[in-house]
Amino acid sequence: MHGMRVAHGPRRVTASGDVQMPSEREPDRERRPWSLMVLLSVAQFMVILDATVVNVALPSIARSLGFAAGDLQWVVTAYVLASGGLVLLGGRAADVAGRRLIFLTGLTVFTAASLASGLAPTAGALIAARAGQGLGAALLSPAALSLITVSYAGAQRATALGVWGALGGAGAAVGVLAGGMLTTWLGWRSVFLVNVPVGVTAGLLSLHLVPRSEPRRGFGRELDVPGAALAVAGLVTLCYALANAPARGWGSARTLLLLALALVLLAAFIATERSVRRPLVPAGLWRTRSLVAGVLVMFGATGILVGTFFLNSLYLQQVQHASPLRVGLEFLPLALVIGAGAHVGSRLLPRAGSRVLIVAGLVLMGGGALLLTGVSAHSGYLTGLLPGLLVIGIGIGLVFPATAITAMSNIAEDRAGVASGLMTTAHEIGAALGVAVFSAVAVAGGGGIAAGYRQGFTVAAAAAGGLAIVAALLSPVVRPAVGARVAVH
Repeated sequence: MHGMRVAHGPRRVTASGDVQMPSEREPDRERRPWSLMVLLSVAQFMVILDATVVNVALPSIARSLGFAAGDLQWVVTAYVLASGGLVLLGGRAADVAGRRLIFLTGLTVFTAASLASGLAPTAGALIAARAGQGLGAALLSPAALSLITVSYAGAQRATALGVWGALGGAGAAVGVLAGGMLTTWLGWRSVFLVNVPVGVTAGLLSLHLVPRSEPRRGFGRELDVPGAALAVAGLVTLCYALANAPARGWGSARTLLLLALALVLLAAFIATERSVRRPLVPAGLWRTRSLVAGVLVMFGATGILVGTFFLNSLYLQQVQHASPLRVGLEFLPLALVIGAGAHVGSRLLPRAGSRVLIVAGLVLMGGGALLLTGVSAHSGYLTGLLPGLLVIGIGIGLVFPATAITAMSNIAEDRAGVASGLMTTAHEIGAALGVAVFSAVAVAGGGGIAAGYRQGFTVAAAAAGGLAIVAALLSPVVRPAVGARVAVH
């Protein structure tokens, strides 16, 4: 079995400027059982599910806990802020403190915070508990992805990373379905309490299946705490500004001041990273073309996907007057085609290469968004919404697995955690940006949600097209092959 590393040795530069790596062979490596992959995927699926499962339950939560209209968004935003803002620290901690320890810590925090969310007596308690879930996710996700990266090799790693990438899209879609079903049948608290038995079971199995890893000596000194604090402060401020911009106004003094403060904090983070001995994000990672391309694509594609859920949830409930269960069921075909697209993409990846699949998937996402611009207040589901959702779903299915494989294809084991953290940060911040931008566009022109729906998907189509151009120019070609190293061009 052969690793998913770029072979060392002479490189041949093609006429187009791509670098072709030699296809040397590695010593055989024992195949690992898939039980570890299943366990890590279940844990990650639970985390992704929680980013979207609450969307359909929000009206019920508002009535039960007496949320003010402007505060309800924090049930979603608190989770995104904590997970997106702290995930870089979680990824670095996984590298230096041990992946097993950080994974189990994150799983424990997430499960306990899920219990607290389900039992929350007040709006403030629920928001605090959701932030706790985000903290658990920030530790769990990068540790799980880095465990996959270092535990599997060759074709096994390509398959594992493909499945991992597909979880991002499918988990978000299934989350809406699960939210509708649980809210209708068991009440809104069940969308959080369902995580408790899953988390406890995963934790017990982890003690036997997750390989042990020793922390580095003096690992506490290797954690860039000032850099982490600045990164968290900058990302939280940015997300706070984006989340509140639709209500406050994009041109308001408050929004502009918060955006400026976020830029200052992130600039200070970059300056700090350049001056410390052991930066949170090693400078060499930013020179890894495959990782940078993967981060950019994950950021943009997640924004479009989560924005699609947001606008369609509003449309179905406010325009079509759909029940929570109906909303969940009408998102089910999207989840299914994401899985189908991921399966087709994994079969095509060794021959077509990752760049072709990423660009093709983004073009499909843009085409699906254009179809949705034709939806009006009188459009039916089968002829109006469904075709666009299916095309977007197939595109997502192609993009996410190919992006995960591209990003992690040339990462050293001692940096797998922080690289995974960058990918998760891109996913979470992309989600926050997608909701903020789609929300702002939907209300900017007036005319109600039906008009805002068309405006939002016009922006989505343009964003997907622009991202496809960026991917075509920047993304390398990764070709995982059975019995050979990954060829990165």
